[in-house]
Amino acid sequence: MGRYDRNMLCLSEEENNSLRHKTVAVVGCGGLGGNIIEMLGRLGVGKIIAVDGDVFEETNLNRQILSHTENLGKPKALEAWKRMKLVNPDIELLPVYNRIDENNAKTILQKAQVVVDALDNIAGRRVLQKACEELNVPLVHGAISGWYAQVTTIFPGDRTLDKIYLDIKDSELKNPLGNPSFTPALAASIEVAEVLKLLIGRGELLRNKMLFIDLLNINYEIVAF
Repeated sequence: MGRYDRNMLCLSEEENNSLRHKTVAVVGCGGLGGNIIEMLGRLGVGKIIAVDGDVFEETNLNRQILSHTENLGKPKALEAWKRMKLVNPDIELLPVYNRIDENNAKTILQKAQVVVDALDNIAGRRVLQKACEELNVPLVHGAISGWYAQVTTIFPGDRTLDKIYLDIKDSELKNPLGNPSFTPALAASIEVAEVLKLLIGRGELLRNKMLFIDLLNINYEIVAF
């Protein structure tokens, strides 16, 4: 059996083959981003731009799938590249060991058909939304905190993050709940599903609406904007 045979149960051969010609940028290679990169690579997305200016620390080991005891202190983006060499060497992963900001965002993201938000701060997310709007590419947003997660897909002009974080300053939002191993994995899966639908042009998107997930009380709610 071939690598992508099981993909064919939900994708057409044409859709599956088209993925090898697609480029997706994942901004953040931690809890969300590591899982997202892993799944995109296994799906067969041809080029992945992995952006992160941080290194792995011991506190990442509880949830960040790219981290392990032998790569602590190593750049997350470079470790994503190493991982993909093992998982799917046919994939071109471009590691960007840099924090994204207003000065470099458009340059880093300009070749992507879809951008994925796997960040942990509002300021960075605002930069992503602005850059994606100027580049005319969709942005898949995800955020997690403890048992809770949210996912939405943002098209240029939607400005969904402005609605979510309307009255919140960039420095005010904290995460007092931490993150266990399962929440980022679930949110990442939903983000990747949104990315795939964007790439193949099929299915209903979480556009102009937010999926809120409460795993503690088993509550899934979609709120329209």
